[in-house]
Amino acid sequence: MATDIVVPTLGESVSEATIGRWFKKPGDTVAADEPLVELETDKVTLEVNAPAAGQLGEILAKDGETVEAGALLGSIVEASGDAKAAAPKKAEAPAEASKKADAAPATESSAAYGNHGDAAPQATRESGDHGPAVAKMARESGIDPATLNGSGKDGRVTKGDMLEASAKGPSAPAPAPAREAKPAAPRAPSKPDDAAREERVRMTKLRQTIARRLKDAQDTAAMLTTFNDVDMSAVMAMRSQYKDIFEKKHGTKLGFMGFFTKAVIGALKDVPAVNAEIDGQDLVYKNYYHIGIAVGTDKGLVVPVVRDADDLSIAGIEKKIAGFGKKARDGKLSIDEMQGGTFTITNGGIYGSLMSTPILNAPQSGILGMHRIEERPVVRAGKIEARPMMYLALSYDHRIVDGKEAVTFLVRVKEALEDPARLVLDL
Repeated sequence: MATDIVVPTLGESVSEATIGRWFKKPGDTVAADEPLVELETDKVTLEVNAPAAGQLGEILAKDGETVEAGALLGSIVEASGDAKAAAPKKAEAPAEASKKADAAPATESSAAYGNHGDAAPQATRESGDHGPAVAKMARESGIDPATLNGSGKDGRVTKGDMLEASAKGPSAPAPAPAREAKPAAPRAPSKPDDAAREERVRMTKLRQTIARRLKDAQDTAAMLTTFNDVDMSAVMAMRSQYKDIFEKKHGTKLGFMGFFTKAVIGALKDVPAVNAEIDGQDLVYKNYYHIGIAVGTDKGLVVPVVRDADDLSIAGIEKKIAGFGKKARDGKLSIDEMQGGTFTITNGGIYGSLMSTPILNAPQSGILGMHRIEERPVVRAGKIEARPMMYLALSYDHRIVDGKEAVTFLVRVKEALEDPARLVLDL
């Protein structure tokens, strides 16, 4: 008897994943809940664990292949049995798979590793077929998939594309920008001597999504950046004075991000347009503060979200950020932890950046860029002094935020950081 290994539900708006790598080979012995295969979605990397103990049978989805939720990856067979005889069943015919999908469509939820039961395997598609889930949504919504620019493999329309189109209404025109992150024209071939020294690596789902979202943000928003600088003397002095006591009491290090997050929240309360977004003809003002903190990883930039950051102390914020940083490096961030942000902070200073113009994290209307601290000559009370200065950059959507509001926001952040007692006293 064989136990199927299937792709688990992948989370809200995530319809497919790419096989990253298999940890086992056919015939290898596996234990229950042992990681078997790594999947890469356009948001996170996750592992599929063995649904039962036994022996890994035939692998149906190879490295690099794209699969949908519920697709059959392989099977676990009894260790004492004949692996070949107990090989997993083949994919069902398209018509049968479509009927099964219509009868019991997979429900999207937060990323989970369960649901290894009776999910229907992915059916082999004929040319022009977008899959049973898309076909079902097309019938229900009246939206023709052929009018959409698909974000799936080879331009295929995914369930996420249909959901996005449904949210805009059936009469909404097809989005103008291309959904795939690829050049407009084919790349010119390299000279033979150069081609021999080139290495071609397929972009990960995460990198493709980063590329597409950043380009979409540039194409959609009226993006502008305003700059200011901040004297970090007071924050650095406070940090130096209390960092040991802080770490001993709270079990986490006192960094700069807690101060910046608190300063940003105060500025967002004073200038609510920076915490808003456009929805059709409406402006949606967020009366809550979910602050995204950009974290660099080996696989690309991810942005976990500190939810309701205004309710947290500096210690609480630092603990959240430290936990997210560890999860990001280990590839353990969940999809829920990266959704719902209202404003983003990115720190290029840890890599030595002096100044930059960060790109908006759509649909947000503002992102704050931090940079390296370096001593520069400034005038204080008529005297030239060397002070630890940092350039700040606020990129904002000029469709929502006026220049006056952007400058005011950045000045509020500067004022709070140059007098950090304001952050402690909530002034």
